[in-house]
Amino acid sequence: MENRQYFKDYRKGEMRQSPARTITETDIVVHAGHTGDFSPHHMDAEFAKTTEFKRRIAHGTLVFSFAVGLASQTSNNPVAFSSGYDRVRFVRPVFIGDTLHASITVSRLIAETDHSDFGQVIERIDVLNQNDETVLTADHILMVEHG
Repeated sequence: MENRQYFKDYRKGEMRQSPARTITETDIVVHAGHTGDFSPHHMDAEFAKTTEFKRRIAHGTLVFSFAVGLASQTSNNPVAFSSGYDRVRFVRPVFIGDTLHASITVSRLIAETDHSDFGQVIERIDVLNQNDETVLTADHILMVEHG
């Protein structure tokens, strides 16, 4: 699905919703292998019982990876590219079995940039669990052709 949307087509406040995805034990194990983060908070069920959460928690970077993937499923714009993320915050722990979805809102539009052919679209990405509690928030900086 291609969605050719130029800078002039974006509107502050416009929202999109992603599909949902459930965190599995396999997600946590694979992410630990990819990153080398084998912290007992993520990997050791007996240790996790001694923490305030009483069970293993997903890596914040895993939840962030889910956020990027979930948000990307809502748009496939060939005239835009990601310039990065700001203000990434891990708001609540995420557990095995939690089902996450992303709410993406255009929060700012910056027409003038160092790249004259592009404007910046700042998208607030809020990742919510099955109880509609925010677990992660971040600002996505999207460079979009003026067209």
